[in-house]
Amino acid sequence: RFHTLEGSVMDSLLGPEMRSTGEVMGLSPTFGMSYAKSQIAAHGSLPTEGTVFVSVANRDKRNVIFPIKRLADLGFTILATEGTASMLSLHGVDARPVRKHSEGSGPNGEPTIVELITQGKIGLILNTPSGETVGGSPRRDGYRIRTASVLHRVPSITTVQGLEAAVQGIEAVQLDQVDVRSLQEWALDIRAAQEAGIASTERSSRQNEGHGVDLQ
Repeated sequence: RFHTLEGSVMDSLLGPEMRSTGEVMGLSPTFGMSYAKSQIAAHGSLPTEGTVFVSVANRDKRNVIFPIKRLADLGFTILATEGTASMLSLHGVDARPVRKHSEGSGPNGEPTIVELITQGKIGLILNTPSGETVGGSPRRDGYRIRTASVLHRVPSITTVQGLEAAVQGIEAVQLDQVDVRSLQEWALDIRAAQEAGIASTERSSRQNEGHGVDLQ
């Protein structure tokens, strides 16, 4: 999805153009299933098990607690950068810290998050953008993470809103709510619902007329 025609890789960070560009449409009675279908069409199925990596900017940390906890409840293993892992643990989420790309491998060979992505050990990534900070380079780390996700076709989410949608989609897929219907079938259902609504309105109107009171 984020490869150019020449094959080079684009950063998956969502800019104004990407936010306003429609690529696919998913139809379903529920939002979660609709989102899951859109991801199947545009990128690849959302994972239903495995490991989720989380690294978010300070402004987003409070807002990711509930959706990440929900993923843990759904059976996912949660990995996070040190600061994010500490915050999640304080709120009852079992999150294991993992080394950043800029930190390099650990003294005992502990892999970085980019190495884990390359090894196929990460099923979903949440990485919200952050600016440069003193003593570190989260922007550069984020770029490396997102680039690795594109190269190895790992679903990558860069907004809290996207995470919330993905959680609903994963829940729908786990519950096996996937159904495939043609546009013609959807059109027939919509028309039937509209006709039923019109008929109901007409019945109510006739009933109201029948109970009218002549005040003359």
